[in-house]
Amino acid sequence: MYATNYHCAGSVNEATGLLTANDEAKILPGGQTLIPTMKQRLSAPSDVIDISRIETLRGVGKDGDAYVIGAGTRHAEVAGHAGLQVDIPGLAALAGKIGDPHVHHRGTIGGSIANNDPAADYPAGMLGLGATIITSKREIAADDFFTGLFETALDEDEIITTVRVPVPQKSSYAKFPNPASRYVMAGVFVAKLADGSVRVAVTGAGADGIFRVPEMESALSGNWSADAVAGIAVSPADLLGDIHGSAEYRANLVTVMAKRAVVAA
Repeated sequence: MYATNYHCAGSVNEATGLLTANDEAKILPGGQTLIPTMKQRLSAPSDVIDISRIETLRGVGKDGDAYVIGAGTRHAEVAGHAGLQVDIPGLAALAGKIGDPHVHHRGTIGGSIANNDPAADYPAGMLGLGATIITSKREIAADDFFTGLFETALDEDEIITTVRVPVPQKSSYAKFPNPASRYVMAGVFVAKLADGSVRVAVTGAGADGIFRVPEMESALSGNWSADAVAGIAVSPADLLGDIHGSAEYRANLVTVMAKRAVVAA
């Protein structure tokens, strides 16, 4: 690892101040991405700003017809939250499938969303549920937040503080993980929102990151069943292809995972 300055922020204001003062600083939420990339010398921030001890960034609470989840909330906390298990089971199940036990108990929802890895699970959940990402500066709809591979609408001096997730009528997530790395090769989050609209979000397969499937959304709006999406295939032209699976293979996985998610919901 390269030399770096470590800061343990006590508040969001302190963390944003440190970000502003150091052009090459990086936020450290749970460390499940930043620390490995620093060890491999793929990232060399001048300053590391640890926000893991800011208590206001932790916790899950219900606010009317939505849940507000702190950005520093661990995957295990989301997965084990009794209210989410009942009201948004798709999100609780998604969190429960992330990584090994170490990642499960150290990784955070905010860190996952901010990093926007193309094989991450949470971005699909946020997009599928029509969540709102709340930062130290503003509120951003999930549809506008995720902009490409490892890219988001976050400014350099902006920190995710919470996410607001509306309670849907139904929700579920199904994924096909790489058996070695456990990273998702194709994951599909389906939800029927309170207003009756349907959203289908895909992760792990898109060449440009997560995306929605309007054809599946339309089909499920008229007929919520696996049969409704069974004949719908996404174009492999827009999908990833690598040693683990071709674009055509991932295209088939998207349809299969969509069917499984609908059945589970």
